[in-house]
Amino acid sequence: MLQPIGDRVIVKVKEEEEKTVGGIVLASNAKQKPTEGEIVAVGEGTYAENGNKIPMTVKTGDVVLYDKYSGTDVKYEGEKYLVLHEKDILAIVK
Repeated sequence: MLQPIGDRVIVKVKEEEEKTVGGIVLASNAKQKPTEGEIVAVGEGTYAENGNKIPMTVKTGDVVLYDKYSGTDVKYEGEKYLVLHEKDILAIVK
């Protein structure tokens, strides 16, 4: 498995629905970019200027909402993931 470094996390992106509520099938270019996913790996955190370690707020297994245009798409062992900084996470879904 991939291990992120610093304040980065690896997210398994939740795929968007192929149909609308009314049953209309959407073309791939009409779908919005997903903004929700599950964290599968978390870095160790970052360090403040004084040398103190700043722990991560999120943990493996959290379902999160993230900024639509953030992160880097990565394909690893046939699966698609998104690597992003913790600051790009907007909320944890409870």
